[in-house]
Amino acid sequence: MRGAPLWLGLGIIALVAALAGYHLGTGTGVSQLEPPPSTGRPIHELVLADITGKPQRLDQWRGRILVVNYWATWCPPCRDEMPGFSRLQDRYRDKMVQFVGISIDDPDKIAEFQKETPVTYPLLIADLPTMQSSAGYGNRAQALPFTAVFDGEGRLAATRLGRWDEADLEREVRRLISG
Repeated sequence: MRGAPLWLGLGIIALVAALAGYHLGTGTGVSQLEPPPSTGRPIHELVLADITGKPQRLDQWRGRILVVNYWATWCPPCRDEMPGFSRLQDRYRDKMVQFVGISIDDPDKIAEFQKETPVTYPLLIADLPTMQSSAGYGNRAQALPFTAVFDGEGRLAATRLGRWDEADLEREVRRLISG
């Protein structure tokens, strides 16, 4: 895809996401408890802009269980799972758990989405290569939604391609909290 226009790359991701949402939107995503091959770039090294353009370093949450959700405003299963993620963020914030949403959307679209569907965790903006790097965490299909859960040391603990049911994700978070 080197040299291809950005719109072409985004279109391919949109197509794959639509297919993934159609097939996996029922919460039947795959959970992997063994980490995939390393990308060589730990999750805590990411620095992404928030919707105001301010850079946010993921290492600010080092030592916390980090739930990273790759999503887009145009992805129905992504939108469906976010209220549950917000409830879990609120419930486990004091237990050293941090949710982060990463999207390739335009910041204005994310801000508009957040007005309609309040989200209680940071929403960050990624470029196409950052989204593609989710393959190193197990998103080989490059589909959305994709969620990766990292323990307090930054090690990949679990992933899910497709909508992650709130109760199922809560069990994973509790497992990591209890150590």
